[in-house]
Amino acid sequence: MARRSRNNDITVDTLLRAYSIGLFPMADAADDPELFWVEPEVRGIIPLDNFHVSKSLAKVIRKKPFDIRFNTDFEGVMAGCAAEVDNRPSTWINETIRRLYTELHEIGHAHSVEAWEGEELVGGLYGVSLGSAFFGESMFSRRTNASKICLVYLVERLREMGFTLLDTQFTTEHLKTFGAIDVPKADYAKLLEPAVNSADILF
Repeated sequence: MARRSRNNDITVDTLLRAYSIGLFPMADAADDPELFWVEPEVRGIIPLDNFHVSKSLAKVIRKKPFDIRFNTDFEGVMAGCAAEVDNRPSTWINETIRRLYTELHEIGHAHSVEAWEGEELVGGLYGVSLGSAFFGESMFSRRTNASKICLVYLVERLREMGFTLLDTQFTTEHLKTFGAIDVPKADYAKLLEPAVNSADILF
């Protein structure tokens, strides 16, 4: 289900309200001036108590191939997620989305997990926090396993801080290897309501 909206109608308050009722925005392409609201009939989540890390990835993580940082280059992570690459020739992240989510970051409701090699950003993910819910938006990787490792660190952080819901919007075969599942919209609403109505958790 999608609803079109003019960009000048959307503010950070609009965004947070949308997330609180199960909506999120996308664009058809990076150069598309319009956004549309998405409300999937089936929603992807990763149950935080059923997150799975493969033995091979756990072995890689123990070697600490990257310096993992939080919220040090949010705009750089968004740029990495929006970049056109061989396996992703187009993106739904347009300039309006980049501006709005940067504003969300500035007020403490959007966050990045980053993989660094020295002073080079080589992977990361970003998402939105509201109450005890975290809504994953996008991830990118310029090195093998970089985004996967960021996801592992994200889940560790969410567990530590007491988050109760990790929304992935949709599931992919990649996310399913970590324990992502599909839930019907009605069941998702039952998980969402108490999470977004709890006190905001400091990420």
